[in-house]
Amino acid sequence: MTDHRPNQPQLVGENVSPGHPESTPAPVIRKAIAASALGNATEWFDYGIYAYGVVYISAALFPADLAEATLFALGTFAISFLVRPLGGLFWGPLGDRYGRKTVLALTIVLMSAATVCVGLIPSYDRIGFMAPVLLVLLRMVQGFSTGGEYGGAATFMAEYSPDHRRGFYGSFLEFGTLAGFSFGALLMLGFSVLLGEAAMYDWGWRVPFFVAAPMGLIGLYLRGRMEDTPVFRELEAQHQTEPAASVELRHLITGYWRQLLTMGGLVVALNVVNYTLLSYMPTYLQRRLGLSADDALLVPIVGMLFMMVLVPFAGALSDRVGRKPLWWFSLGGLFVAVVPLYLLMNSGLVGAVLGFALLGLLYVPQLATISAMFPAMFPTQVRFAGFAIAYNVSTSLFGGTAPAFNSWLIDRTGNELVPALVMMVACAIGAVALSRTPETAGRSLRGSGLPGRGSEGASEQNLSPV
Repeated sequence: MTDHRPNQPQLVGENVSPGHPESTPAPVIRKAIAASALGNATEWFDYGIYAYGVVYISAALFPADLAEATLFALGTFAISFLVRPLGGLFWGPLGDRYGRKTVLALTIVLMSAATVCVGLIPSYDRIGFMAPVLLVLLRMVQGFSTGGEYGGAATFMAEYSPDHRRGFYGSFLEFGTLAGFSFGALLMLGFSVLLGEAAMYDWGWRVPFFVAAPMGLIGLYLRGRMEDTPVFRELEAQHQTEPAASVELRHLITGYWRQLLTMGGLVVALNVVNYTLLSYMPTYLQRRLGLSADDALLVPIVGMLFMMVLVPFAGALSDRVGRKPLWWFSLGGLFVAVVPLYLLMNSGLVGAVLGFALLGLLYVPQLATISAMFPAMFPTQVRFAGFAIAYNVSTSLFGGTAPAFNSWLIDRTGNELVPALVMMVACAIGAVALSRTPETAGRSLRGSGLPGRGSEGASEQNLSPV
């Protein structure tokens, strides 16, 4: 096997150990960050406009009273997540076989096209049950493409980043998440204020969906101008990529089932909190706490802007102290504080803003580090597929279903603290998984061995200052 010790010749431009004279140039890394983050922003822009426009969408496309229609629309949001594992199974092996760049170009086109088409669906009054049917089909296309988007984007960014700054650079993928979601929410709020409620219910809710078209085209342009990652190109040059999807899936299940289960447990905590805070919160604040539609949109927007400021700092801190200490702080803090903070949000608009911001502060250490932490749990030849499958299966079962599950459980129990209690259970599951997770900060992603532990190209390194 090839010897990857630091004194051996390296490929020009590869992602090598800190201080190596031929490490990836900073301008190339910045382009990789932009190409990855914009695709993630497009994905979350779709979630933002859907979550923040769900009241209008449900009234236009579903045949029921508004309360039931909203639950149906939230269920449709969850349906798209049930398709994500299929997307991960399809796109992940392709990304490991043919490269990250090719798959990411295809997923961003499908994602943005599905989002635009939602805005074109005729209302229920015009085409009857075909309206919700078309919505479900388009959400499934969006979920299928997203099944390859996030894992691919995180892998692409992680494999371009220097080992000692992977947390910092990777955090910008999540900056894109919050930026896309906030942009979608701000568009819905802006149109709601400008057009008024009647126009929003009539046609105004459709306009934000059309913005996905230029976002997707710009992302496609940026990705088309990038080379594939240095880490993947090195493995490809050594002919160590997986020969076929069936072979890779067998290797994943037999050789890396522990990593798949561990990541799945971490994702339960990550995405139950994520989708409860970001996707379900506007509906919760309006329907359950009685805030006005505009105030219910404003509270999470303020909180997300606050989180955006913190994300790069948390990512950089993880390069110094490791990923796991930040996760322990986040999981423990949320477990202890989530119920008091939900009670604070019940006190009114000011309490809702403050409570959401504090929840965001506790959640940021998870959000900022996943793009650096999760790709490092698998070796290069199965990294895209391992990430995509573990992440999407767990997300589809527990994350994307969280808004509809919370709404249903509140209706059944009458307890407005249900979302907080669900988050506590998710954090406990995440803590069990975290106890089984190795620390990978500062460790190389190169080669065909597990980062930090493999004999082929993975060398353990000390944590390095930013």
